[in-house]
Amino acid sequence: NKPKDVITTTSDEKGRKTVLDLIGDRVEERVFPVGRLDRDTTGLLLLTNDGELAQKMTHPSYKIKKIYHATLDKSIPKEHLEKIREGLELEDGIAPVDEVDYIMERPHTEVGITIHIGRNRIVRRIFAHLGYEVLKLDRVYLGGLTKKDLPRGFVRPLSRQEVIMLKHFTGK
Repeated sequence: NKPKDVITTTSDEKGRKTVLDLIGDRVEERVFPVGRLDRDTTGLLLLTNDGELAQKMTHPSYKIKKIYHATLDKSIPKEHLEKIREGLELEDGIAPVDEVDYIMERPHTEVGITIHIGRNRIVRRIFAHLGYEVLKLDRVYLGGLTKKDLPRGFVRPLSRQEVIMLKHFTGK
């Protein structure tokens, strides 16, 4: 469960804290992050030593689902949610979104968005395209995994069942 201001990389030339600093010496294998979360984004990040699994989980053809909880600087109307659902044309092409909606019983500044693509800062750019600033972005789901009961900044090993599930999703 990556905290804010932690870099999603194996090392940082500027000496900033990385996701590998979070695990310290608790893992003997050499692991690396699957995909990226930008420095300001919090939430679920998978670390693995399985290069094939990592490649399949990040390739859009496998449609690995990622769900984010975005907090915006202002309320977003239903019309803008519908535009996002239809797929916005960004500078690097159409941004397909699987689902987007308000988070139940929360202000209309809080939105859940489900994607399977992993382009750079894609969720932030989708909302920016319509004039919104993402104040907080938290990944809450990745390919069947959630961060339920995992406090921010903490890590845990996957269960055998979770590994089997991930390999099933990627056909590995």
